[in-house]
Amino acid sequence: MEDIKIKYSKRKDKLDKLLKKQKQTINFFSTLRLITFITGVVFTLFFYYKLGKYYFSTAIFLVTIILFIVLAITHEKVIKNKELTYKIVNINEDGIKRMEGQWKKFQDMGEEFIDENHPYSNDLDIFGKASLFQYINCSTTPIGRRKLKETFESYNYTVEEIYKRQDAIAELGKKISWRQRYMGEGLLRENKKSNLERLLNWAGERYPLYSEKFLVLIVNVLPIVTIVLSVLFLTTSKLHYYIPLFFIFIQTVLLFVKKGSRSNSLDTVYIHKKDIQSYYEMIKLIEKGDFKSQYLRGLEKNLEKNNVKASDGIRELVKISNLTSDRKNFLYLPFNILTLWDYHTMMKLEKWKKNWGEDLEKWLNVIGEFEVLSSLALLRYENPTWAMPTFEEDYLLIKGKNMAHPLVGEKAVKNDLTIGKEDKILLITGSNMSGKSTLLRTVGINLVLAYVGAPVCCESFHCSLMDIYTCMRISDNLEKNISSFYGELLRIKELMEGVKNKKPIFFLLDEIFKGTNSIDRHTGAKILINKLSNEKVLGLVSTHDLELGDLEKENKQVKNYYFREYYKNNEIHFDYKLRKGISTTRNALYLMKLAGIDIEDDDKIN
Repeated sequence: MEDIKIKYSKRKDKLDKLLKKQKQTINFFSTLRLITFITGVVFTLFFYYKLGKYYFSTAIFLVTIILFIVLAITHEKVIKNKELTYKIVNINEDGIKRMEGQWKKFQDMGEEFIDENHPYSNDLDIFGKASLFQYINCSTTPIGRRKLKETFESYNYTVEEIYKRQDAIAELGKKISWRQRYMGEGLLRENKKSNLERLLNWAGERYPLYSEKFLVLIVNVLPIVTIVLSVLFLTTSKLHYYIPLFFIFIQTVLLFVKKGSRSNSLDTVYIHKKDIQSYYEMIKLIEKGDFKSQYLRGLEKNLEKNNVKASDGIRELVKISNLTSDRKNFLYLPFNILTLWDYHTMMKLEKWKKNWGEDLEKWLNVIGEFEVLSSLALLRYENPTWAMPTFEEDYLLIKGKNMAHPLVGEKAVKNDLTIGKEDKILLITGSNMSGKSTLLRTVGINLVLAYVGAPVCCESFHCSLMDIYTCMRISDNLEKNISSFYGELLRIKELMEGVKNKKPIFFLLDEIFKGTNSIDRHTGAKILINKLSNEKVLGLVSTHDLELGDLEKENKQVKNYYFREYYKNNEIHFDYKLRKGISTTRNALYLMKLAGIDIEDDDKIN
């Protein structure tokens, strides 16, 4: 971990030096532009007024304008490169923060993706504060964030596909410069007004009117006629004012035809100008990536149509989007009336949609998938000792060596765990705060990572593909008038419905039936565990009900494991190591005493 932190620091230092040079270059071009402008104006006026060299002064003026434009374009490129460098510096700073355990301060936590009704995402901290999403998210586009969410929530890859994704993630893990540039391009043009669905709907809409030849002819000819007549009126006295005014009136009327749909279409493109530019730059990076893995090359092929690259197509959209402007600007109205600019732009957009419109969503999906894989590749790069899982296809199995929770950091305690073949259900007992819930989440979140092709926080990990169901964070829901116990029953019902479908299932049940009395809890848990043990499932069940440990004697597919605590200098300690057997200790009364609750019978404390 320290080596990775050093690498991030070195990259940041190198980029800081580059940033300093770029700032100097920007200042140089600013000064050069000013000098060029002043010098050009002075010499133009000098040769014009003092020497009477009219043609020569005109030539100087034109050269000055051309040189100034060239300098302005170059200046703008240097500014853009400086801003990109700054974004990549921030990316490396975030890498250092992750290495130092400060990633929980990252702003993007994916809170809008939290779903308490999802089979496992809320219980396993996939989204929200201190979540997997907050830890690894490298997506900057709306499609990337959405696809990362979908990847974690609804993975549906075959074993063959997972192995291909592993190769892709391993390759991207090594391409740190490419990954950071890719992310930087997305960050460079952040757009809070971005609306992915609106952009995709726009690409699918068709307005045949703007492809009609008669309209194209009118829109191209009429403004020329109007402008010529207006100039003649202003420069001669032979033309009455009502003639150019009549043509201006006609063009004004034309702008009211289909105004609503046209305005919506143009506004959509205008709002997404920054996004379109980002998509262009990101697609170019993918096309130049020189990828070797089969999975990445397959994605790259989706950016080609009839031997034409997607970058060529989206570059056209970039050019057209640059023609759109803020239509609410008061200066735009007379310009639009005189030139019918809205019509010209719409005709270009309709031509583009005819050629490329149906491909836009496919391109964006490729961009988003690369963002997902880059996020997962971050785990590969920053945790080189983590294992790439292997998969068992003949029977249900989970076998992890030195397994730890990926979000806990270097202090995470590692445990070996094997479940399958002989043991289908592990019953985990232990006192409060001993590590039961963390173990359940450790197995669950590592499985999620394994199923999407990512490395897992283990020395080795071998598992089967299963649907995951959890019942852990259940609380009263006053809004829906649901008690925690009834909420738990609903989650168990979902699990049993999944079992009925005969699909392989892995389940995690934390403090099973904790919302009811001890007798019903014990009886209900025993019935449920015995029933599940006869199905195509594997699972872990944590409980304070030590009597459930007797199930191991009655059901050969249930095995007991426990966590223990120990006391030293009148303080409680936990080693968080998983052991075979049943817990024999309790610490509730001791913890109550630590919390300031007086306990008269100290002899009850173990």
